[in-house]
Amino acid sequence: MPVDTRRRAHGDRGAVTVETVTVMPLLLTLVLLLAQVTVWWHAVHIAQATAAHALAATRTETATPADGHTEADTLLGQLGHGPLHDVRITVTRTADRADVRITATAAPVIPFLHLPVRVHASGPVERFRPRAAP
Repeated sequence: MPVDTRRRAHGDRGAVTVETVTVMPLLLTLVLLLAQVTVWWHAVHIAQATAAHALAATRTETATPADGHTEADTLLGQLGHGPLHDVRITVTRTADRADVRITATAAPVIPFLHLPVRVHASGPVERFRPRAAP
């Protein structure tokens, strides 16, 4: 029996449209997820740089936690708050250690997806120690 090619050709009409409708949302979701991860990564790097500078300002011999907090605010103002939202900076200092914690959320690219940013930096407080006599 001969196969009717006209009938088979008309049987696949619309298949490309159905495949496109299925694949395109998945592809766009993947692109948006990639953009979201990139924004989150950038936000983490900004928070790390801010914590490092605040820690350096807090660790000096005569510094106070307010000095570290001021340094963090200044650096965030210079780098921009763009990818960071709801930033909370906590600076503590004891006689021996200084700690800086920054918590925030990354700017959302995908609605309702708020990725957390948490950074912690700590180090010993600098102290002058006179040279021991021989």
